[in-house]
Amino acid sequence: MFLNNTFANDKPKFFGRRKGRTIRKAKSTLLESFLPSIKINEDTELKAETLFKREVKEICLEIGFGNGEHLAGQALKHPENGYIGAEVFQNGVANLLTLITGIKEGSNIPETISLLPERVDNIRIYDDDIRLLFKRMPNAFLDKIYLLFPDPWPKKKHASRRFINQENLKELARILKPNGILRIATDHKIYKAWTLRQMHECSDFEWTATCGNDWKREPQDWVQTKYQRKALKEGRRPVFLDYKRK
Repeated sequence: MFLNNTFANDKPKFFGRRKGRTIRKAKSTLLESFLPSIKINEDTELKAETLFKREVKEICLEIGFGNGEHLAGQALKHPENGYIGAEVFQNGVANLLTLITGIKEGSNIPETISLLPERVDNIRIYDDDIRLLFKRMPNAFLDKIYLLFPDPWPKKKHASRRFINQENLKELARILKPNGILRIATDHKIYKAWTLRQMHECSDFEWTATCGNDWKREPQDWVQTKYQRKALKEGRRPVFLDYKRK
């Protein structure tokens, strides 16, 4: 997540890439032909009863879903819930579309692209800066928010670019239901210390951990990501911080 809270012309300043390697034919087709059917646009109505075209038990948001493994996994495990995934990196969005449709490079692309048979239509994608969407979300709209392995911006001079800060936490608290969960995962020591301090200073949230194992082991419903597996292989142990909205 490459963000800070500097605004220019009423739009947040954005740091980082929106596109990486050249996106090949199959994924380009998914972006052009399938993404519009599940994308949150400027005119999309953010109401629980209409966003997913059916009643859902919970609405969950993942901020910066990377390659989409966690989001796709949660949506498959919990078809009763609705999931909003926010990601500006176009290659990551394309990878998520591959995961939920099964269409890979070299596949025969049907005229009408659909979800894999085992999936329900419970994912919506916002492919821009999540802070722009915050403004449109009603109070107490979400049941869970995931922020998993955000960019740590380890240099002190870049601290303002870290997503966890008091301004963003005010918005997260506003859109999260009472007793809703904010889950933050990181494998970076600096970001862990920063997050613990920022969350301690925010009176809207309460840390749910009662012992060390509560935040040093994967939550029960966890879905591993490619980034996490790489971190573990390189000897970096992640922590999983759950905070409850007071």
